Amino acid sequence: MAFAVDLRRRVVSEALGTAFLLATVVGSGIMGERLCGGNVAIALLANALATGSSLAALILTFAPISGAHFNPVVTVANAIRGDHPWREVPLYVTGQTLGAFVGVAASHVMFGQPVFSVSHHSRSGIGQVFSEFVATFGLLAVIWSCSRTRASAVPFAVGSYIAAAYWFTASTSFANPAVTAARAFTNTFAGIRPADTPAFIFAQLIGAAVATVALGWLFTAPSGKEP
Repeated sequence: MAFAVDLRRRVVSEALGTAFLLATVVGSGIMGERLCGGNVAIALLANALATGSSLAALILTFAPISGAHFNPVVTVANAIRGDHPWREVPLYVTGQTLGAFVGVAASHVMFGQPVFSVSHHSRSGIGQVFSEFVATFGLLAVIWSCSRTRASAVPFAVGSYIAAAYWFTASTSFANPAVTAARAFTNTFAGIRPADTPAFIFAQLIGAAVATVALGWLFTAPSGKEP
């Protein structure tokens, strides 16, 4: 049920949701790596299942409050489409980014790691960067289509898509600038070298821009209005 929530609570909701998302991504990566006995495929499977399941649950939890974006490109795309006020975008993005770093720190504390540690996990090359374009485009396609045709399915569709994208993209589907920046400060299974983050974020922004234009066209009826 939708209800009116003031901006402060919506920003905190975005921060909390993103923090739990990052705690899941990093924490399940650490746990999977510890328990898999060196089998990277099993570690990635555990990471993907945990992230997809958590994301669905977090969207169900926080969507009534803030819309459960947890992602700057989702917030900006919504603003471009006129579904979110531009004046709120900086606060939403700030909340998402701070929440992402809090989530990384929380997972490190839970697993006895330094609060922050610079990642040495290389994720470079045209294939990985292009993967982020594909992952972000697909994420926005899922969100936009389901939100207009079957809104109740959004949490499960997004969670399923991200779990699948862990496997069909070479980058394991970050698809989120706030997540990418925060994961540069975890030297664990889920990490990414700081030197590799600008290319990832650039690809995500381009993917979001192309998705906004392409999906806007796809969902525009001949009359010029969205169906």
